Amino acid sequence: MMKKLFILFLAGGALLQSCKNINKNTANMSTNETANKSLFDYKVESLDGKEINFADFKGKKVLIVNTASECGFTPQYADLEKLSKDYADKLVVVGFPANNFGGQEPGTNEEIGAFCEKNFGVTFPMAAKVSVKGDDIAPIFKYLTEKDLNGVKNTAILWNFTKFLVDENGKLIDSYISTTKPDSDAITKYLK
Repeated sequence: MMKKLFILFLAGGALLQSCKNINKNTANMSTNETANKSLFDYKVESLDGKEINFADFKGKKVLIVNTASECGFTPQYADLEKLSKDYADKLVVVGFPANNFGGQEPGTNEEIGAFCEKNFGVTFPMAAKVSVKGDDIAPIFKYLTEKDLNGVKNTAILWNFTKFLVDENGKLIDSYISTTKPDSDAITKYLK
């Protein structure tokens, strides 16, 4: 009887070790699959109801910014527009209106588009309004803010006009807090 229990114990241990190896291999596979993901795997709705396919921007850097129309940083729209014009051959700026902070983006997509065009002459792509944090975070911002997904760093979006710079291959370079101006050396050094 004791011999049978011992054999069962050994068999159970071998089975447990086998399961651990399978889980480890599965975890490595998930990590490798995630490591191969890039910004170019994402498509989002634009303000005008069309599609922004990030794969269309291959070969250029992309600056993604969560925006708001009633924020103290809203004048950065002008700087973002100038940056997008000055570096049009190397960079695409994409704005993502979000109402996550202080209710500072209450408008509809149509209202946001009219505001941006009228007040700042925005011509760079603008996505439809999204959530950039919390349970309803847009998948693209989940990718940008989680190191497990982007392979570079975790970023807590603390306010409107947080910026994410992505390289020509769709990989995150860095993120910048709201007070970092679009034309700052921290960003433009990658564009020269």
